Amino acid sequence: MSNRIARVREAMKRGEGVVRLTPAWVPRSFCIPGKRLKLHPDDYYAFGAHRGGIDERWFSSTTHADNGPLTLEDEGLSYIYTDADGPDAAAPGRVLLKDAIEEIGDEILGADVMRVHGGWTMYSKFFDNLEPLPHHLHHTDEKAALVGQRGKPEAYYYPKQLNNKRGYFPYTFFGLNPGVTKEQVRRTLENWNKGDNKILELAPAQKLEPGTGWYVPMGVLHAPGSFLTYEPQRNSDVFAMFQSIVWDAYTPWDLLVKDVPEEYKHDLDFIMSLIEWDLNVDPNFYEHYYTPPKPVAPIEQMRADGYEEMWITYGTEFFTAKELTVLPGRTVTITDASAYGAIVIQGHGTMGPLQIGSPSMIRFGQMTEDEVFVTDEAARRGVRITNTSAVDELVMLKHFGPKA
Repeated sequence: MSNRIARVREAMKRGEGVVRLTPAWVPRSFCIPGKRLKLHPDDYYAFGAHRGGIDERWFSSTTHADNGPLTLEDEGLSYIYTDADGPDAAAPGRVLLKDAIEEIGDEILGADVMRVHGGWTMYSKFFDNLEPLPHHLHHTDEKAALVGQRGKPEAYYYPKQLNNKRGYFPYTFFGLNPGVTKEQVRRTLENWNKGDNKILELAPAQKLEPGTGWYVPMGVLHAPGSFLTYEPQRNSDVFAMFQSIVWDAYTPWDLLVKDVPEEYKHDLDFIMSLIEWDLNVDPNFYEHYYTPPKPVAPIEQMRADGYEEMWITYGTEFFTAKELTVLPGRTVTITDASAYGAIVIQGHGTMGPLQIGSPSMIRFGQMTEDEVFVTDEAARRGVRITNTSAVDELVMLKHFGPKA
């Protein structure tokens, strides 16, 4: 047994199955930070201005960010914090969650999940952009496999606690208008270098509301708006941008064909085949993919027991997510059916023997007490959570992988 795995086991024992994760920040060269990540104002370009601003924080990630040739070796990857004391997130006492699962996945995720899925197949993130993104999609498994990756469905939830500032455009385009033809969309690709290719003229938009969310299947075009978004998703970073101009900013063709085999990078028929057509022109898209919160049990019963818990991502086999609120001054024991990651977005208290809390500001490279991972055994046994405030709610978002 390696020394680092011994440290992980000791951290799991010390936390009674709950371990801390260090913040994983991700820059994007094509984004403008919305500055709602609680990152220090001086640190949004901590990777260097040439890398772009930090507008994402990844949670429970075993997925390496795909940010071009300058991507760091551990960019996007979560570390388990194994030191018993010391505030330094860059201290030697860190082990990649990815490595720990590869070596002792049965102890972290459970033997059934490891047998069926081979590891942790999702991650979540905060996406925090000031402006909307281009209309884009994430590949299906079939198309992603051509570039050695897997497809990426994803889900959205808009936390109220982090959306007091809603950015420049709090609307998201989903899919294409019913009746739009493939010829119309192909024409937007043919017009890529003529300015705005006008693909958004073919798409419907939805006004975003805090405390609600959406599910976005693979192959569905979407242009996310300017809310800070909690995004559970498959462990992949494939995408194809289909909009050439966004708010007068040019989208390079390379971002359309980033995950397209070399021989197809100018093949419009192949690029069009990335679109799952029937899903995009579904006249009942709202009915099928809008995901308002759903209580996991009767509200009155939960409040009497000191908490409220809502399903906020559901309707997919790939991942789920919940929002847990522990009422002021209450202690609860919460059981779940499998391992999960969690991020605290309001309040402070304890989770098992660990102190947890949502920071008001974070320096780049600083350790925090807001992110944890809960092992399968601990989740099934139940985690004791105390809200130590007499007035403030303790709120966390919990992300789960697929069932065994």
